[in-house]
Amino acid sequence: MDLPHEADDIQVDNAPVRRHQHQDLTIEGYSRAAVQTYWRVVELKIGFDLGLQPWSFMTTPTWTVSHAHMDHIAALPVYVARRRLMRMAPPTIYLPASAVNDVKTLLGAYQRLDRGRLPCNLVPCRADEEFDLSREHVLSSFATNHTIPSLGYTVWDRRKKLKQEYLGLEGHEIRDLRLSGVDVTHEVRLPLVTFIGDSNPSVLDTNPDCYRSRILILEMTFVAAGHRREKIHKFGHMHLDDIVERADRFENELIIASHFSTRYHEQQIRRMVERRLPASLRGRLLLWI
Repeated sequence: MDLPHEADDIQVDNAPVRRHQHQDLTIEGYSRAAVQTYWRVVELKIGFDLGLQPWSFMTTPTWTVSHAHMDHIAALPVYVARRRLMRMAPPTIYLPASAVNDVKTLLGAYQRLDRGRLPCNLVPCRADEEFDLSREHVLSSFATNHTIPSLGYTVWDRRKKLKQEYLGLEGHEIRDLRLSGVDVTHEVRLPLVTFIGDSNPSVLDTNPDCYRSRILILEMTFVAAGHRREKIHKFGHMHLDDIVERADRFENELIIASHFSTRYHEQQIRRMVERRLPASLRGRLLLWI
């Protein structure tokens, strides 16, 4: 019996995904505290955290993992397995160095259970390291403050620009200098996307590049006035008030606030944030609920 024609149009939809276009960059993903966190920036071909794996995200070849809590890493074996199933190249996954051996053990257990290989390149990361993603992009890691070892990541745009002292020269003069071995350019970097993962707000104060990144993806797990911030910070999370207090420091074009506690429903979050958000952040802070 022939299947109905509509079957040709069926798409696999196995996880919620929101999408936002910011100029030339497309941000996709979803995050809810203690449930699941996963993001990707399509044009940069990189993802952040693997708490769940939407089918469409499988095509992204490079991922970072902020920490090893299950809602941020549970789908790592699934992602690797799907890449192999679809005969794609093994992915590269950047993750805290302290988690690498345990992740290898986890993958080994799945390989024995599934009787299929899980090929991937696990790259151990520590704070303040850099990794070349391409000629144009660099990944850097920085320390965050959570209940287990954790990292945040920034993707930088890098370009070669002519040094100031050579700006007035003709093309052939610059060419001749290059041929003679003179380095006529210098590298200019701009932070494109910063992903903090789970952290208390001290990460913002110790990593000023967070405030300068074109796009900042941060957690804002708690928003209600009655929640004690000292307890929230102790367990490595942020409160709406932490963002409000630092409002004038954010230079970002777009701030995505996410990872809200499941004790809130959407209307509560929007109402509480609307009541407290200063004018300097309105129009730039996007609630990802």
